[in-house]
Amino acid sequence: MGAGTMELTEQNFEATLQKGGILIIDFWAEWCGPCRAFAPVFEAAARKHADITFAKVDTEAQPGLAQAFEVQAIPTLAVFRDGIMLGRNAGALPGAALEGVIEQVRGLDMAKVKAEVEAQKGQSGSGA
Repeated sequence: MGAGTMELTEQNFEATLQKGGILIIDFWAEWCGPCRAFAPVFEAAARKHADITFAKVDTEAQPGLAQAFEVQAIPTLAVFRDGIMLGRNAGALPGAALEGVIEQVRGLDMAKVKAEVEAQKGQSGSGA
């Protein structure tokens, strides 16, 4: 059985991101019905994929993090690999869709992704 989910705060966010690997963050709040419905789906995925960090951000307790990610609607999922944000998804995902996201992220060629990120940083607007 995997470790399940961890609580992400402004204090441990950087360290968690620096660990590398795959990180999936669930932005949620206690009063949000869809968030509560999604929680068991997220927990089940966390137990199934012990090599991935599944983290939850309570947007009420951590407004700074929610703001940093421009979270407009909850639940919102943010997906990282090796410290690079690959995407954000607003709305609760069914289990199968979450598995699909995980498979996609696992299958990425990170050397290629990093090269693209570097290229974007290096040349804003110069035609390559």
